[in-house]
Amino acid sequence: MNSKTDPGQLPLLEQDGAVARITLRRPALLNRLQAEDVVWLREKFAQVNSDLSIRVLVITGTGRAFSSGYDLDDLSERTGALPAGELAAKPAPDFSAMTVELEACRVPTVAKLNGPVYGGSTDLALSCDFRVGTTDCEMFMPASRLGLHYYTEGLIRWESRLGINAAKNLFFTARTIKAQEMFRIGFITELVDPQELDDAVTNLVQILSDQAPRAVEGMKQALNEIARGTLDHEASDARAKACLGSADLVEGMSAWQARRKPVFAGN
Repeated sequence: MNSKTDPGQLPLLEQDGAVARITLRRPALLNRLQAEDVVWLREKFAQVNSDLSIRVLVITGTGRAFSSGYDLDDLSERTGALPAGELAAKPAPDFSAMTVELEACRVPTVAKLNGPVYGGSTDLALSCDFRVGTTDCEMFMPASRLGLHYYTEGLIRWESRLGINAAKNLFFTARTIKAQEMFRIGFITELVDPQELDDAVTNLVQILSDQAPRAVEGMKQALNEIARGTLDHEASDARAKACLGSADLVEGMSAWQARRKPVFAGN
């Protein structure tokens, strides 16, 4: 298929109460990510961060795959196949920055893996806090097969989240692994049958939405820093201290004692 055609659309951002959902919408290309999609995603992640009414972000795909990864035709062009002038009108994507911004997103993030996940989209999913996948999922990372040295932030993420052995295996061999292996190495954090995916994600999202948002956001930041060996102890302690004087802590303790469900306002 001609890479200049666009058989799909930009992703869609929807909000339902405290939950934001981003849906990839290029099903004819297995939700391949194009340059404009990366630019769009970065804008929407910033929008989610600035909207304090949002407590959870879900990312999923349409059709039979989560995503087939980044547009290799575009990557080929940007490595010299076309004169630079022909690329000037196209938005220059920074895929690495996009994944860093997703990983650091203020709210908990859930990748709803409705099918296979390939190439760069494996890092899109890995940048999320949770990855709920179906038993018919599979994945591969073809960087070494393409002669591509993966970007450093991605390598750090794979090692910190999957471990050095799994990261080397997937990057060096470019082999395809199936859902059970994805679950074993921690790429999939919850494995379900295809017909159970919607309910599993809905249940997880409800649980996440019910927690005290500022406490979750602060602990998420600290845990990400701990995983990368970059923990700012002073900042983490300051967030913990701030929570001790919060209205949400008062509500949480009151609800615990009254054996009722807490209702957190985020302050």
